[in-house]
Amino acid sequence: MKSFGANIFVFDGPAVSFYGMPYTTRMTIVRLKNDKLWVHSPIELNDELVRQVNALGEVAYLIAPNKLHHLYIAAWQTRWPEATAFAAPGVANKCRHLHFDADLNDKAPAEWLSEIDQCIFKGSPVMEEAVFFHKSSRTLIVTDLIENFSPGHFNAWQRPLARITGILAPNGKTPLDWRLSFMNGRHKAKEAVAQFRRWQPEQLILAHGECVNRDAMVFIERSFSWVGLQQAETADV
Repeated sequence: MKSFGANIFVFDGPAVSFYGMPYTTRMTIVRLKNDKLWVHSPIELNDELVRQVNALGEVAYLIAPNKLHHLYIAAWQTRWPEATAFAAPGVANKCRHLHFDADLNDKAPAEWLSEIDQCIFKGSPVMEEAVFFHKSSRTLIVTDLIENFSPGHFNAWQRPLARITGILAPNGKTPLDWRLSFMNGRHKAKEAVAQFRRWQPEQLILAHGECVNRDAMVFIERSFSWVGLQQAETADV
């Protein structure tokens, strides 16, 4: 467990294979002012993790932020059956074997509105992700929209593929296949980037790869240059 500021914590889980590449798993937990826990992209449970989580507070909200980050939702629901599960657009339809209580949209629900803001990164038929901004720590929480792996994470044959895909630190960005899926919807993606600029995050938590502890907006602008940041900024004026 690593603290990213007051009441925001990051937990790293075991890697999972995705198209033959080892993808680390990472969960973010925010302890709200009422001591309830907001759990983003739950990772695989074990006894030690249960102990650490219970020490933080009451698990109240489980977040599946996109169509790929739902693997352990069911196990967490079994362990904490009173928790409310929220799904990004498309997750509930894809995962009919799972139960979700509510869908996420561009407006944060009352349960965490005062402490966490959110928006949906739109524009792709296959990748719509809920992105969150923890206000007090000024931290943006992103799942697959930016990946920033250390080159040493991959073996000799995987590393060139990761470089071509654009997911190697210190210049990680949206993976090439996801970028291509936004070809006809970049105008929608620009709206989300404009929202990031309004938030002006100082830190960045990523599900995959190295996080950013300072000057996060500089990193974000570079990572999302493919959407046309100048156009997004102009549209916001």
